[in-house]
Amino acid sequence: MYIRRSIVLWNLASSLQRGGEGTYIRRSIVLWNLASSLTKLSGLHTDGADILSKVKSMVGNSDTHLTRVLFCGPHFPASHNYTREYLQKYPFVQVDDVPLDDVPNVIEKYHMCVVKTMKLDSNVLSRATQMKLVMQYGVGVEGIDINAATKYGIKVARIPGDVTGNAASCAEMAIYLMMGLLRKQNEMQIVVRQRKLGEPVGETLLGKTVFILGFGNIGIDLAKRLRAFGVKVIATKRSWGSYSQDSCQTNVHGDLVDEKGGHEDIHKFASNADIIVCCLSLNRQTAGIVNKTFISSMRKGALLVNIARGGLLDYEAVLNHLKSGHLGGLGIDVAWTEPFDPDDPILKFKNVIITPHVAGVTEHSYRFMAKVVGDVSLQLHAGASLTGIEFVN
Repeated sequence: MYIRRSIVLWNLASSLQRGGEGTYIRRSIVLWNLASSLTKLSGLHTDGADILSKVKSMVGNSDTHLTRVLFCGPHFPASHNYTREYLQKYPFVQVDDVPLDDVPNVIEKYHMCVVKTMKLDSNVLSRATQMKLVMQYGVGVEGIDINAATKYGIKVARIPGDVTGNAASCAEMAIYLMMGLLRKQNEMQIVVRQRKLGEPVGETLLGKTVFILGFGNIGIDLAKRLRAFGVKVIATKRSWGSYSQDSCQTNVHGDLVDEKGGHEDIHKFASNADIIVCCLSLNRQTAGIVNKTFISSMRKGALLVNIARGGLLDYEAVLNHLKSGHLGGLGIDVAWTEPFDPDDPILKFKNVIITPHVAGVTEHSYRFMAKVVGDVSLQLHAGASLTGIEFVN
């Protein structure tokens, strides 16, 4: 019995050693499980020990044969939890979530990094001697020093929001914030506690003009959803391709927008809108774009919503225009500093709604992005081409 079992195991190990790259991951799983099972057997004879030695030589008998994935910091816990769940059948990929302060000291051990809210500068990246890929659990990569990553031979990537449901989730959050401001969510809660009915008097989206500042994937998904509310949609974008005012119907997604413009039109569009939604990515050109001049150009009483990045808004300008009453309401899912300070004076205004950076945090979106991160880590382990992500360097 023992000899027959030894022959079977030896043949299995030998056959698994053969095969093309397409079967690498499946073979790794089988070999890993085989090695683990053999390790637990007691009283192995010489032949059994030889089998174990051969299997271990194929899968590796040390941590150097693991692919390590680093998630930075405690926030957005579903990102690393869902990724771990997705990879639980692949023991050769190790997923760790590490406190932000500890990242510089341990990053040298990892092959792949998901930054979340971590700022990866040149100093930290210089220590990432085994790092192959740095990516975001989403689309924003402004916290990564891309030039430094390129210098150290590290690829930087984002997860396209249009295929994961992230853009749709963010668009829905924008509508939630708009509706909360229009229907005076904070005041309604007060009235409920006062046991009153029929107040406050809210507003409707019907007939409103919504200015989408930044018409990327989120802006497109937002425009699609706003059509059902009977609003006029105007939007600005860095480039519309073959843009002309008379031919917007021929452009991709042109039927979603009633009026298009470029960066030079943002103040004019702001003056014509009842609601402005920030959907821009954050970079040197867009940082602080919603400043005193911009908000002053808005209609008195207009609403401002931001589901993109907190750095797009100038804090003092927003605060002062809330105090003066010029800004009719503020709905933000992102803040100037995060986590948001619960004692911030902006929170004292009843026409302000703040949510904890959850626009893209939905079951649909996060499960899909966990699959993308998991698949990329498996591709990295196998030495295969990395797919399903968008490289920025």
